[in-house]
Amino acid sequence: MTAEATGVRLECEGPVATVTLCRPDVLNAQTPAMWRAMSDFARDLPGDVRVVVVRGEGRAFSAGLDLTVAGASGPGSFAELATLPEQECADRIAELQGGFTWLHRPDIVSVAAVQGHAIGAGFQLALACDLRVLAEDAKFSMAEVTLGLVPDLAGTKRLVDLVGYSRALEICATGRRMDAAEADRIGLATLVVPNAALDAAVRDLTAGLLANNRDAVVEIKALLAGAAGRSAGEQQRAEREAQTRRLRDLAGRGE
Repeated sequence: MTAEATGVRLECEGPVATVTLCRPDVLNAQTPAMWRAMSDFARDLPGDVRVVVVRGEGRAFSAGLDLTVAGASGPGSFAELATLPEQECADRIAELQGGFTWLHRPDIVSVAAVQGHAIGAGFQLALACDLRVLAEDAKFSMAEVTLGLVPDLAGTKRLVDLVGYSRALEICATGRRMDAAEADRIGLATLVVPNAALDAAVRDLTAGLLANNRDAVVEIKALLAGAAGRSAGEQQRAEREAQTRRLRDLAGRGE
């Protein structure tokens, strides 16, 4: 399907892919069709892509779930999901989560370029990325609770990993908004820049990620991503094994 039909497009230029939410007239409000399209991007991504940039057209990253779609009665609506058997409903949500979780892939580094509102699903999309560059006008809110819902697009663990359980609970249970300065202070932002500098900052970060050996970056990402689930001894072992692979590869003795 076309970007006009789904509201999201994928563009690849060498080692950099850009995912753009392109519904600026509704502040890039998201729909199940967008999530399915984003899940398809994982299959369409060329093998030489190393960095994926996620951004939104216009003045907002994403205002969250498109309630005109979710609140209707057709396919993908809340009303339809509520009629399904519990396991079938959960399976349907799992399919939609795939639009976000592919951004965790070990072979890429994903970067969210966030301006304006990143609400609900927009917040979770930013959390799905490894790094977040925020314009000074960025505003986050995990607003699902205001609809009587929970965040279900793979954002809860990412949020806890970044800010801790207590702060994550407060953010999700109140649905309040936070600005870029607070997001930076509590560890959600990789970088905060003036609005006019957002594109340049993302380009500079991307260039820095591409400047070094791809296999080393992949190993580093795997080491850091798995660190929280390992003991100190297990992490040290993982470091030794990763370094052994790098040394053998650099010496031309890798598999």
